[in-house]
Amino acid sequence: MKAMVLAAGLGTRLRPLTNDRPKALVEIGGRTLLEITLTRLRDFGVREVIINVHHFGDMIETYLKAKNNFGMRVEISREDGLLDSGGGLKKAGHFFCDNSGMGDLGREEPFILHNVDVISNLDFKQMLKFHAEKDALATLAVQDRPTSRYLLFDDSLQLCGRQAGRDGKPELVRPAQTQQLLAFSGIHVISPRFLTMMTERGAFSIIDSYLRVASQGEKILAFRADKYYWRDLGRPEQVAQAAEDVARGILH
Repeated sequence: MKAMVLAAGLGTRLRPLTNDRPKALVEIGGRTLLEITLTRLRDFGVREVIINVHHFGDMIETYLKAKNNFGMRVEISREDGLLDSGGGLKKAGHFFCDNSGMGDLGREEPFILHNVDVISNLDFKQMLKFHAEKDALATLAVQDRPTSRYLLFDDSLQLCGRQAGRDGKPELVRPAQTQQLLAFSGIHVISPRFLTMMTERGAFSIIDSYLRVASQGEKILAFRADKYYWRDLGRPEQVAQAAEDVARGILH
């Protein structure tokens, strides 16, 4: 199985921790965020990973070489300018093509897309099972928690829009009698045929692509991850809290 780790961001919210290193190499309990993410994926069964890099990209490559890529086949996607989540995935799309050269993305197994600056004990097996059973184009791990940017899902857990904050105006891309406001957790399962549908260019959020294809009737689904531990690691205090959670045994 394959995966992509999004690690190209500048990590500005993590300063001063990122003054001399990329956010992927910030540590929790003596382990870097990149190590935590890669070993979680490896232990699940992922053997091939592509990682996008930009800020201190050479440090990430040197680190991976020193760690023997954690026993995985790792490819680096260098971004001269930041491409955001959608542009980054589109640039790395070749990694998920059919190895036979046939280019039949429809027959390829889904892959995991994972932000390097989130930590969780989400059950990848259950998420993959949900994705397959529902025949989804993409499945997003979501939770019912406060956020500044909500995604909207209907009663069938299909993406139907987004909303800025609890009091923002809903931006619907398809009709829905009711909408659930859920927070995206930075972990996706994606069917490779989605790559052929990404018509956006340059730097763009993958959420923009999801909303567009959802408006065209494609199944972009929510996987409810409320029962799992999850933490955003975008700020120093959040990194410190995650380290405390590890020390206390809340997160293994």
